[in-house]
Amino acid sequence: LDYAQCDPIFLEIFNNSFMNIAEQMGYALQNTAYSVNIKERLDFSCAIFDQEGGLVANAPHMPVHLGSMGESVRIIIERNRGNMKPGDVFMLNDPYNGGTHLPDITVVTPVFGEFEGEGAGGEDQDHPQIIFYTASRGHQSDIGGTMPASMPPNSRHIDEEGVLINNFQVVKEGRFMEKDLHALLLSGKYPARNPATNEADIRAQIAANNLGIRELRKLVKHFGLPTVQAYMKHVQDNAEECVRRAISKLSSGAFSYEMDDGSVVKVKITIDDDARSAKVDFTGTSMQLATNFNAPAPVCRAATMYVFRTLVSDVIPMNEGCMKAIDLVIPEGSMLNPRYPAAVVAGNVETSQVVTDAIYGALGVMAAAQGTMNNLTFGNDRYQYYETICGGSGAGPSFDGTSGIHTHMTNSRMTDPEILELRYPVRLNRFEVREGSGGAGPY
Repeated sequence: LDYAQCDPIFLEIFNNSFMNIAEQMGYALQNTAYSVNIKERLDFSCAIFDQEGGLVANAPHMPVHLGSMGESVRIIIERNRGNMKPGDVFMLNDPYNGGTHLPDITVVTPVFGEFEGEGAGGEDQDHPQIIFYTASRGHQSDIGGTMPASMPPNSRHIDEEGVLINNFQVVKEGRFMEKDLHALLLSGKYPARNPATNEADIRAQIAANNLGIRELRKLVKHFGLPTVQAYMKHVQDNAEECVRRAISKLSSGAFSYEMDDGSVVKVKITIDDDARSAKVDFTGTSMQLATNFNAPAPVCRAATMYVFRTLVSDVIPMNEGCMKAIDLVIPEGSMLNPRYPAAVVAGNVETSQVVTDAIYGALGVMAAAQGTMNNLTFGNDRYQYYETICGGSGAGPSFDGTSGIHTHMTNSRMTDPEILELRYPVRLNRFEVREGSGGAGPY
């Protein structure tokens, strides 16, 4: 196989192989997690990355995670370059270093070569090379903060939202750092309320990453490392070409979305027909807010990647190639690129939806969805419950919207009533779709 040239048949094989690995990681995480949030609501994402931390493939999990996880992986690479060893695993949730909001913990595992020709053996025996990365992000049901479930509506400082984790080594050469993790979760002004649940879910994320490593090794054993790495790039290049083709059918536009508090998300999209590229410029968006509706830059990037990926009809994984044709401008110090120590917990679940709707509006391809993830939280020191309630998506020029479904940046499901009542001391009296809430119109 001439891996330097992209064979269309092998491109499809690797497209599906990479996506399948990410899906298997997701099933492993779901089956081994403890919390309702991850096990039942499926509020997690799994993906595989190349040597530089570029997203290669993901399962169809949470768009707000998938478009931003690459930033977290690259931060781990940058902070630990030259010091990572086989069996090491790292984690973070820092919104100012690749994270989104504190409940979303990203676990990153480097994949080292172990066979001859993989950066192992011979002279490299004592210094094996990193050949890939696997990563998973899970929304913890509680990571501390001023309120149970770590989604305080009135936070003004990042410390009020929970324990901030930046480049923590959770596994060192195969040894799980249980005591250090426990101490970390109980640190800070507002520590985690249920560290045992956090630990169980983090262990599940590590297990999911390890499954991804095993499956990637099978690919390497079958095709050889040069071929697998070459097709990681081919898969990204193919995604880039697909997005460029989609862009060539779009028109330039602008949109302004005023939120309930008066803050505004502004976006101007300029299409370059000759280059088949787009400039997505958020200049004019409100500056950093005193509230927690600030969204870290990776959230805005995730929304942008998601929108342009949805405009591609081809069956491809969402990956780094989707952004190569897009020049993304996010003013520093704005509510979409805030500075520490701004509160950000609502940026991930509210502002992200607004950004998505604004981009669709600027492109003129779809009306707005509900513009929120409809968060519901309650709890105490023993129980912490977090839910996103489904809404609906907007109509387009020739199609109806959808009803009673999670949309855009959220792709989780709701907790089954039976599970809710089994795991929490509550009873669900009624849950129904509110008829006619979508508004009038031909679609």
